[in-house]
Amino acid sequence: MIYARDKYLDRLISRKHNGLIKVITGVRRCGKSYLLFELFYDHLRGSGVDDGHILRMALDSLENRAYCDVEKLHEWILDNIRDNDIHYILLDEIQLANGFEMLMNSLLRMHNVDVYVTGSNSKYLSSDIITEFRGRADEVRIRPLSFSEYVKAYDGDRYEALEEYLTYGGLPELLHFRTDEQKATYLDQILNATYLLDIKERKDVRLPYVLDNIMDVLSSSIGSLVNVTNIKNTMISTGYKGADEDTITKYIGYLEDAYLFEICKRYDIKGRKHISSTSKYYPVDHGLTNARLNFRQMSDRPQIMETIIYNELRSRGFEVDVGEIACRKDDGEKMALVNQEVDFIARMGSRSIYIQSVFRMDDSDKKEQELRPLMRIRDSFKKVIILGDSMKPHYNDDGILFIGLIQFLMDENSLNF
Repeated sequence: MIYARDKYLDRLISRKHNGLIKVITGVRRCGKSYLLFELFYDHLRGSGVDDGHILRMALDSLENRAYCDVEKLHEWILDNIRDNDIHYILLDEIQLANGFEMLMNSLLRMHNVDVYVTGSNSKYLSSDIITEFRGRADEVRIRPLSFSEYVKAYDGDRYEALEEYLTYGGLPELLHFRTDEQKATYLDQILNATYLLDIKERKDVRLPYVLDNIMDVLSSSIGSLVNVTNIKNTMISTGYKGADEDTITKYIGYLEDAYLFEICKRYDIKGRKHISSTSKYYPVDHGLTNARLNFRQMSDRPQIMETIIYNELRSRGFEVDVGEIACRKDDGEKMALVNQEVDFIARMGSRSIYIQSVFRMDDSDKKEQELRPLMRIRDSFKKVIILGDSMKPHYNDDGILFIGLIQFLMDENSLNF
């Protein structure tokens, strides 16, 4: 199965010859090896590099097990450097070479090598790899397939593809499966037998049922503001005891380190500061959380749509917060000051965009509800409403951009309209 990862390939290409180790990170099975060994290798060959100057080693292959001895791996690399021209060294699952840090330091001192690595398994998850190389590495973070990547490899039209994507998410191997049962089974197995088991074994989790329950709580709370106290109270109400707030905080950190969830912090738009009391957590792939909940929440399309938009923004390179702005509300008797939410503030450099995710806007009350917080923002940054319906982008009289979900997802530059 061939699928495009153009944005990530471009990021790798732009980092060639920069004197740092290029570290490809991301949740397991999101396509790190494919990006390095297929797409980037094809780029090198297409740009005139011969095979003798490309050294590839997959350390998780049985035939390469001997090279998990870092001294033998180092010797193999040196033996295959034939001249003073640049040699590209591509190493998959680098953590399997015990003492790989010394190897990387050694390679960094060589003037004619350019090094690219990936890494994730039960000993080291991807976030640890970049930590080990801090100050000597350049990270390329990749995610499961975006919708525009998914639809290019999907056998059907974009509307059929969207239904599949909303349900099962964007892990690349899903494209190999034909039936709903196969897809659901794959997601369940990879979440429980790969991701969560990795965390439990590597971190020696003493309360595995607590980790499982936190996974359940976060999966069912997407789009809602939560904090550790909320999670603890929810667990107690469902019969789970023995988890203090420190343990819950630590276990949430494990899920973040494994790239299963990301925190999206609240930001006071008028006060121009982050609010630390509560945050949102979004999964790196909504198919995993759908499967975790046995697809019980598939009727909650607004929640799934919000997750897809969040991950699309992150894949485009935006930093993302939840916006909050104080508004005055007339309850019929008096004016009250209430805080209203802007789903996302997407930032890139000095640029900011305020975004509302609205699955349906069928009546005037709903429209007024979604527009009110945007209208209260007094700065000049772009304001956008993304609707679940298919809709060509257009502006209203107040300068707010309306765009359909498919149109937003299919065009990398959709927010520039």
